Amino acid sequence: MKFIADFHIHSKYSRATSKDMVLEELDRWADDKGILVMGTGDFTHPGWFKEIKEKLEPAESGLFKLKPQYKKKTIKGTFAETRFFLSAEISSIFSRDRQSLEQGRRVYRVHDLIFSPDVETVEKINAQLGWIGNLKSDGRPILGLDTKELAKIIFNTNPKAAIVPAHAWTPWFSIFGSMSGFDSIEECFGEYAKNIFAIETGLSSDPKMNWRLSKLDNIVLISNSDSHSLQRIGREANIFDTELSYDGIINTIKSRDSKRFVATVEFFPEEGKYHYDGHRLCGVFFSPEETKKHNGICPKCGKKLTIGVMNRVERLADRPEIKIPENNFYNIYNNRIPYYNLIPLDEIIAESFGVGAGAKKVKEEYENLIKTFGSELKILLETTEEELKSATDPRVAEGIKRVRKGQVKIRPGYDGEYGEISIFNNEEREKLETQKTLF
Repeated sequence: MKFIADFHIHSKYSRATSKDMVLEELDRWADDKGILVMGTGDFTHPGWFKEIKEKLEPAESGLFKLKPQYKKKTIKGTFAETRFFLSAEISSIFSRDRQSLEQGRRVYRVHDLIFSPDVETVEKINAQLGWIGNLKSDGRPILGLDTKELAKIIFNTNPKAAIVPAHAWTPWFSIFGSMSGFDSIEECFGEYAKNIFAIETGLSSDPKMNWRLSKLDNIVLISNSDSHSLQRIGREANIFDTELSYDGIINTIKSRDSKRFVATVEFFPEEGKYHYDGHRLCGVFFSPEETKKHNGICPKCGKKLTIGVMNRVERLADRPEIKIPENNFYNIYNNRIPYYNLIPLDEIIAESFGVGAGAKKVKEEYENLIKTFGSELKILLETTEEELKSATDPRVAEGIKRVRKGQVKIRPGYDGEYGEISIFNNEEREKLETQKTLF
């Protein structure tokens, strides 16, 4: 069965997260986005876990669905068949002795995704983590727990549970983060490294960047939205053609079989908040080469730059950058899982019209397209140019076409600032609008 999954989101109980991130809304929004399997996120939070148990019921093995009494209609006026997958994110902040006494101790900050095959396993995990820290404080709890100890708890509780390092390259909170991470999975997880079969690429990196590290050759790359709002679920996701069950999904990821793990959906990594190095307060952003020329120092204020994902990949890579032919939307390299670089549909519509993503005109056109074609990811991945031209403004149809071909310009993101994408210049946009009027 072919379907799309997004395992990493946050609930209303997480900081800086929309109050609309509730199961009823996630259920219907997932359907309009084109996602069948939606991570619950935040199962460690007592309030959210209570809602999970109250509002969800068992579906296929290891998956759950919203009870009928909580259902809300989608944009299309239908009821969703979304399946929920038990997931959570843990923030581990801990210190370890370095290899030599002269190096002293170092503080590490690592975020990990936890996947569970059943409610009983979640209850046991929550009980143990609750002894270590306050699970009520945040949907993504901050625990003074070494990643080795976290792995010990998870895998001893249930061998079918999984740990996946989250947004693996983010500077401040990730396994390979320039400010707080490790240089290898083995260094991070020790004896439990053998149980780590996947990492999450995160918004600021894509598979091609990760392929430059031979140490990741046996690690599967998955992608998830890490969304804090309904509008952004599915901005990164995973496409499967496999059995619809917890075991089916996990075994397919482990298999690295591109017939069953079809592809991942990725941001253009330049759009991510930490792709380049930089200093947000000064508006300074550099490529790794430029950072080297400035010795890692901001030329405006003299403080250290935040070293981004591209620089960190360069530092750990043992292969040159992989060249993929232009206009190759469906990227395949060395029998690895293919991927698509995409931009969310509302952003494409907004850019096509030259307005903000929150504009009424954008909302109306977005809903029109969902009602016409069924879901956002179907529109971005499958709908033909002819179908688009017959159903939407020529600027929007052309915008989707250009995104598919990678014909976009991006000012890279840096130090917490998203990158700025442009698909058209004003002259191109006006020309397309004139063509529409003439037609």
